[in-house]
Amino acid sequence: MTKGLIKLLALFSLTVSAANPTTNQYQSEVFFVGGQYKKVNNSTLFTGQMFVEKWTPEKVTQPLPIVLIHGAGQSAVNWMTTPDGRQGWAHYFINQGYVVYMVDQPARSRSAWHPATNGDLRIFSAEVIEKKFTASAQFEGQWPQAGLHTQWPGSGRQGDPIFDQYYSSIVESLKSHVESSELVSAAGVALLDKIGPAILLTHSQSGPFGWLIADKRPNLVKAIVTIEPSGPPIKNKAGKSSLPWGVSVIPVTYEPAIAMPEELVVAQQPIADSNTLVRCWEQQEPARQLVNLKDIPVLFMVSESSYHAEYDHCTSNWLTQAGVNNDFLRLEQQGIHGNGHMLMLEKNNMEIVNLINSWLLKKTVALN
Repeated sequence: MTKGLIKLLALFSLTVSAANPTTNQYQSEVFFVGGQYKKVNNSTLFTGQMFVEKWTPEKVTQPLPIVLIHGAGQSAVNWMTTPDGRQGWAHYFINQGYVVYMVDQPARSRSAWHPATNGDLRIFSAEVIEKKFTASAQFEGQWPQAGLHTQWPGSGRQGDPIFDQYYSSIVESLKSHVESSELVSAAGVALLDKIGPAILLTHSQSGPFGWLIADKRPNLVKAIVTIEPSGPPIKNKAGKSSLPWGVSVIPVTYEPAIAMPEELVVAQQPIADSNTLVRCWEQQEPARQLVNLKDIPVLFMVSESSYHAEYDHCTSNWLTQAGVNNDFLRLEQQGIHGNGHMLMLEKNNMEIVNLINSWLLKKTVALN
């Protein structure tokens, strides 16, 4: 058999074995969930499907799998490796005995985008990535905590090999938050219907999708770890609408029930909790309850220097007021300093994921 044929067979194999000196043996397989056929100009297309990559360790020791859902402009690559070549969180969870599922959101990366069925795309410029994700400390006047960012590997600027590797991984994503919410929540439900009970780990743009999936399948979502989810509720710092349903841009179940987000009676805090935090929008009491989420353990994690640091407490407060208990952790209060928004890629990424796993292990009774 020629070397070329061997490589070709490996490329098309759906189940492979992978290992390295610091990672347990695991099996990898890929499949798609969700989606539907649609007629477009007398032709039939399949649209809305979501790519899933499953890693199964040689020895599964954890009772529940973990589903990793990336944010805007990202893909499953976020969890596999860092831009400077270190292991990602997927390897960590494999070493801890979890079955790991990683997705590419519908109409993103390996999940096909169809111009005839999907909306417009957007992509982050290199300048936006530098300012918000990789080199925020080098730009003055962005947000109060920006100058504390120290954990990005390398300079975080164009021309640095680590930055170039990271920016090479950025992909187009749907411009419409409503379309993304509808597609990912539907595909996420399809994934849980296929695999059964699981832990969801969401980041940034995908944060609201975790609430939506759990709202539809509360019996199958056994815990949610959310890292700097999109927010804050109702309006952002500039006064523009952000999450009109409090935790999402599309309907989520409240009790008493509402048909439109305008039925939520809200007001803004008169005074912020501190001079580095924004004034939150809150429900007026008695607050409507997110009844389908109230029994799900939630870890809500925020880094020290991200642009989320000034407003993520608002989302945590909204959840608490709506009956959803959540453990709100600021990394600096846990002795973990200098992280930005892409903390799963930063120099201390393993210290952070170890904190996540410690929380999960403490919730073992609740998760079973």
